Amino acid sequence: MCRITPSVRASAVALVVSATLALALAPARALAVDAGQPVPSFSARTLDGDATLALSNYRGKVVYIDFWASWCGPCQTAMPLIEQLSKEFPADQFQVLAVNLDDKPEKAKAFLAAHKVSYPSVSDPQGNLPKSFGLKTMPTSYLIDRAGVVRYVHPGFRASDIDDLRKKIREVLNQATLPASPEAKR
Repeated sequence: MCRITPSVRASAVALVVSATLALALAPARALAVDAGQPVPSFSARTLDGDATLALSNYRGKVVYIDFWASWCGPCQTAMPLIEQLSKEFPADQFQVLAVNLDDKPEKAKAFLAAHKVSYPSVSDPQGNLPKSFGLKTMPTSYLIDRAGVVRYVHPGFRASDIDDLRKKIREVLNQATLPASPEAKR
C-alpha cells in the first residue's frame, strides 16, 4: 500500500489545477466536419443575390459542396474540372453546390463571368459557413450522401485529383439509399 504524504498530495492537486486552467484558458477552436458526420444544414444567398438556396433543396441527392474563392489558385484549377464532372452524373441524383468566400461578391461574379459553370454558387462573405464546417484550407470540398452524411472530405485541389474524386462520387452514388437519422437532416 502506498502512502500519500501531504507534499505528494499538494503536488497532485497543483497538477490537476494547472491542467484544468490550461484547458479552460485554451482558445476554443471549431471542430472540422469529417467523414461519417452529418453535414451542417445551411442556406445562403445565391451569388447574384436573387434567391436563397438551402442545402435541404437537394435532399435525396448526392451533393458535392465546394468552398472556393476567386483569389485561390487551386480553386481556379478545380472549377472547370468540377464543371465537367458535374455533367458526367445524372442531374436527378447528383448536384454540385459551390460556396464562394470572397469578401466582395463582385470579385466572384467577375471570375464566373470569365469561367462559366452550370452549378449554383452561394455567397458567404462573412465566413459563417467555413466556421460551421471547421474549414482549414482552401479549397475544401465535401461529398455528401443522400442521407446527409459526409462521406469524403477533400482539402486542396490538383488537376490529378479529379479521377479519384470521380471514383468516390460513383461509390457514393452506387450505395443503397439509407434512411436519414434525425441528426443527419440537412
